Amino acid sequence: MDIRDKKIVIIGAKRSGMALARLVTSLNGKAGISEQGPEDCLTEEFKDWAFAQDIASEFNGHTQQFVEEGDLVVLSPGVAFDAVPVAWVKDKGIPVLGEIEFAAQFCDKPIIAVTGSNGKTTVATLIRDILVRAGHKPCLCGNVGFPFSEFVFDLDDNDFVVLEISSFQLESVLDPASSFRTDAGNELGMEGFKPYIAVILNFSQNHLDRHKDLGEYLEAKKRIFLNQESDDFAVLNHNDPQLKSLVSTVRSQVVYFNSSSENEERANPNHSAVLKVGGILGINEACCREVFQEFKGVEHRLEKVSRLDGIDFINDSKATTVEAARWALGSIDQPVVMICGGRDKNIDFSPLADSVRRKVKKMYAIGEARQKIRQAFESLTGFEECNGLEEAVIKARQSASEGDCVLLSPMCASFDMFCDFEQRGRVFKEIVGRLK
Repeated sequence: MDIRDKKIVIIGAKRSGMALARLVTSLNGKAGISEQGPEDCLTEEFKDWAFAQDIASEFNGHTQQFVEEGDLVVLSPGVAFDAVPVAWVKDKGIPVLGEIEFAAQFCDKPIIAVTGSNGKTTVATLIRDILVRAGHKPCLCGNVGFPFSEFVFDLDDNDFVVLEISSFQLESVLDPASSFRTDAGNELGMEGFKPYIAVILNFSQNHLDRHKDLGEYLEAKKRIFLNQESDDFAVLNHNDPQLKSLVSTVRSQVVYFNSSSENEERANPNHSAVLKVGGILGINEACCREVFQEFKGVEHRLEKVSRLDGIDFINDSKATTVEAARWALGSIDQPVVMICGGRDKNIDFSPLADSVRRKVKKMYAIGEARQKIRQAFESLTGFEECNGLEEAVIKARQSASEGDCVLLSPMCASFDMFCDFEQRGRVFKEIVGRLK
C-alpha cells in the first residue's frame, strides 16, 4: 500500500490515534487527527512531536470539511463503523480502514489473530509464550494494550505477530469483493486483513452498547475470516454452537479445539486453543504444557494482589462481561465478597444468578450500572451500593472473614469512572496496598 503524499485522516486521537499518526508520517503520508474530545487526550511528548511535524488536527468534535479532505480515513478502535464521520466519507467514496487493518497493510510477518468474548488476552499471551519457548521471536500487540501501528515498522527481529482483536477492531474489515473497497482502494493498493491463523475462542453477550444486537456482534467477530484463503487456518471452539455455524462461510482450513472426542486440555478451553495453534505451527505439546505450568496469568485478570488477615484480594478488572465473571467465580474455591459495576454494556446479568447464589456472600456495586445490578442480585445475596471503588474495597474488607476472597470482577466497562479497565485495576491495587 502506497500512501506517499496522501492525506490520511485519523478519527480518534488516543493511544492508537497517536501511533497511527507516527506510522503515517514515517510512510511519508500526511496525517490529520480528528478527535471528539479535548486535546488533553494527547501526551505532552506527542504534542511536541506533532507540532514539529505540522500535523493538522481538530478537537472537541469532528467537522465534515476536515474529514472529507482525506484520501483515506483510519478509525481508532473506539470509533464505531457507523459513526457520523464514517457516513460522510462513505458518501464521498473515500475508503475507510480500522487501525488493525491499516497497520496490517505494512506487515510482512505471519499474523496470528485471536478474538472472542472472553479469554483473548490470556490466549494471545500464551501463544506468544509458546512461540518464545520454541525459539521464535513473536510480537504481541493489538487490544492487549499496545497498538499494532506502534510496532509494525519494528518487526525486523520478529517472525510472528500475535494480535488480540476486539469486535470494535474487526467491524471495519471489508470483504475484498466489496465495491466500496475495489472502487476506492485500488489506487492506494489496499489489501484485506488476512491472518495466517484466526482464532475465535467463544461467543456470548458483550458490547451490546456498541452493537445493536447479538447478530451484529457475531457479524463483526466473523470478519476475522473474511480474507483468509485455503492455506490459512481458522481455529474454532467445538463446543460453541454459534461458532460452529460459521464453518460454511470459512474458506480456510478449520481446526476445532475444546472437543470432547479428543485427548486434550478439556478442563481449560484456553489451553486447548493454544495447543491447536501450537500444533499448526509445529510446536510440540510438551513445550506448550511447560508454558502452561509456568504461566502466572496476565495483569487485571484473576490477578492475586495481596493477602491481608487471611483474606485474599483478587484484581479481575478485565472481566467486563458476565461470562468472565462466571469464569472467575468458578475458579475460586473460597467464599467471595464481590465488587462489581461500572458502565452498563446493555447485557443481561441474570446468567450469573446461580454462581452468585452459590459463591457470593456479599456484593458491593459501584458506577452507573449499580441499580441494574441491584435488581439482578439483591434477592440472592447480601447487597450494598457504594459511591466509589475505595468505599467498596474498605467495606468489602470489613465484611470479609479469614479464608474469604475479595474479588473485583466488574462485569461492566470502566469508562464512567476510569480511563480504562487497566486504570481501574491499578487503582484497586493501590487501595488494597493502603489497607496494609
